[in-house]
This record gives sequence, structure tokens and C-alpha cells, in this order.
Amino acid sequence: MTASDIDYAIFFYNPNIHPVEEYEIRKEENIRYAQEHGIDFIDADYDVDNWYARVEGLEYEPERGLRCTVCFDMRFERTALYAYEHGYDIITSSLGISRWKDMDQINASGLRAAERYDNIRYWTYNWRRQGGAQRMLDISKREHFYQQEYCGCIYSLRDTNRRRRERGRGPIEIGVKFYGINDKADFK
Repeated sequence: MTASDIDYAIFFYNPNIHPVEEYEIRKEENIRYAQEHGIDFIDADYDVDNWYARVEGLEYEPERGLRCTVCFDMRFERTALYAYEHGYDIITSSLGISRWKDMDQINASGLRAAERYDNIRYWTYNWRRQGGAQRMLDISKREHFYQQEYCGCIYSLRDTNRRRRERGRGPIEIGVKFYGINDKADFK
């Protein structure tokens, strides 16, 4: 976004993230980055009850399934509303950088949300092009970002831990892995 000369803010609305400890770690990482780089940070509500109500009945949908669409729709709807109410004219998401996500699914949710408002546009940038995944890793290592090992929701955590067990690995440990450092105690 900076390279595209877009003046932006970080809008943090992630009621899907479970448990709350994981949510707080991810939020604090965004706050830290925003403060270090002079980016406005908007902390939206941890609207977890609304998220559970929206995805009810979709608990066993696979990653990239209907549950993810409902989750993206909810989050983009809130983002577009905030943008409309506060004078922003463009919204986007970096979710598409993840190889675990379907960029078309994400973009469709963003476009649907932006269409609700005459003056809001969704930027369908392909975050994976031109070395985007490597750039994400380089930035993550430089910034010592927390290494997220699952999408964020309780069902993704459940399914990821099941796959790990099937492969003889232990469960995800919240708050212990950071890019570019071996141990959380090394992080200052």
C-alpha cells in the first residue's frame, strides 16, 4: 500500500480469533507495528458472540469453505461501514498473502462489502505477486512478528491440531513462536 502511494490505517476487527490470548497477541503485534511506523491503528470490538452467531451450523466446514466466506463477509462489512463513516474511500486486506487462503474468496467478500456504499472501493491487490510471500517473510523476520500457526478461529485451531496429531506433532502452543528468533525470551 505504501508503494502504491495509499495513505492507510490498520483496522483491527477480528472477532474470529480464538482464544482471547491469541487475539491479544495478534492485536498487540499490529499495534506495535503501527506505532513503530506511524500508521493509524483502529481497534474495533472483539465481537466474538456475534461471530459465533454468524458461523453457527458451519463448525465443520473446511478451511476455505462457507464458514470462511461468512467470516470474511462479517469482517469486511464492519470495515466498509467504518470506512464509510470515517471518510475512507478504499478498503483492502492482506489476508490474501497466505497460501492457506483463497484470494478470490477474500476479494469477493471485500467487493460485496464495498458495493454497499457509493464512495467505498475494494482494492483487489494480488499480495502474492512479485515476491509478495517472500517479502512477507522478510518483513516478519525483521519485525520479529508473532508466527501464527493457524487461521485464528476455534475451528481452525481444532482442525490444525488434529492434523498435527495425525502427523505425530504436538498441539499449537499459543504465544511462543516468533519469526527470526528462537525463543520468546529473546524478544525485546
